[in-house]
Amino acid sequence: MFKKANKNAVRKAKHDRIRNDLRGTKEQPRLNVYRSTTHIYAQIIDDAAGKTLCSASSLDKELAGKLEGKTKAEVAYEVGKLVGSRAKKLKIKKVVFDRGGYIYTGRVQRLAEGARDAGLEF
Repeated sequence: MFKKANKNAVRKAKHDRIRNDLRGTKEQPRLNVYRSTTHIYAQIIDDAAGKTLCSASSLDKELAGKLEGKTKAEVAYEVGKLVGSRAKKLKIKKVVFDRGGYIYTGRVQRLAEGARDAGLEF
């Protein structure tokens, strides 16, 4: 019998391989994405200092009224815009995009588009 692969374990292994090359600095921090089955989270991280500079998620109180009746992709776009606007307040313009081992489609892609529309460059 074939044993079914654990998708999350495969994703984590991909993420570890990606993280060997990606590093966020003070000048160009890392935009990290995590998605669960119901929510999506984004953080901007300075790896040199080991600090999260700002974050946003679909659970944020700022987005509470805007998200009702929207699809998961539309929610991801709003989260991307929110994390982008918070980064702009901190004078962050360029980031390194860390997709977290997820394929660049669907919600991950929409979050990236929202961050770009808010003014982030990557």
